[in-house]
Amino acid sequence: MKTMSASQRAAVSVIGFLFAIFALFPLLWMAISGFKAKTEVLRTPVRIFPEAWLFSNYGEILSDPAFTRAAFVTFVGALIFAVVGLGINSMAAYAFARLDFRFKGALWLYVITTMFIPGMAIMVTSFVVVTRLGMLDTMSVLIIPGMASAGSIFFIRQFYLNIPMAVEEAALIDGASRFKIYTTIFLPMSYPPFVIVGIGAFLGFWNAYIWPVMTITDESLFQISQYLAQFRSGRGSELGLMLAGATLGALPTIGLFLVFQRYIIQGIKISGLK
Repeated sequence: MKTMSASQRAAVSVIGFLFAIFALFPLLWMAISGFKAKTEVLRTPVRIFPEAWLFSNYGEILSDPAFTRAAFVTFVGALIFAVVGLGINSMAAYAFARLDFRFKGALWLYVITTMFIPGMAIMVTSFVVVTRLGMLDTMSVLIIPGMASAGSIFFIRQFYLNIPMAVEEAALIDGASRFKIYTTIFLPMSYPPFVIVGIGAFLGFWNAYIWPVMTITDESLFQISQYLAQFRSGRGSELGLMLAGATLGALPTIGLFLVFQRYIIQGIKISGLK
């Protein structure tokens, strides 16, 4: 493969830097605007930096018990959703990748088909189901309905198909059960796809809005998105405070990506091989 010259590498670096600035500018503007007075946010001509930095905006949001409660509920719910979802989806992926059972092909086709059904198309029927089950205004209505994901099963299954059969056959000869093979061989090797699927599940739960609004009316169970929506409807004129809250609500997701970005890229490369 032909290597790039110094000038080509410099050009690529400059272009990448410009794209990064363009992509990150809305986030930077939101974070900086969180330090502005409410009259400065939409002032024309536009000023990037505030005349006076109001650190009190972030302090006021952080001191609001409703915000800290919403952040805690969302974090705990997202963590449970991601961890339990990984367990369910990885077991299903192992079954479809390694086990032979009756109607396996038909069941796999059914699972894959659900990937093409938009979530909005089944939102009303899902609401009817959880209502009849008495799950409204509980954490279970936020966690249970979406834990099993066809996309996650498909992604993990593709990774399991790449694991050599010889490893599993050796364990079977030694008398290991299928469940023991799954827990002692496949799970420890599943870090790359687990990072991608787990982060995706965590972010999906953290950013959810429509489903929580439909199923949760108890303010003690409000998620971050619901808190921000309620804040906007009640104090929408205080734009500095609202943007400070939005920035704080986005920090965990940004931090998660920055910490795991190397593993996300590695997982995509490894899981994409077949």
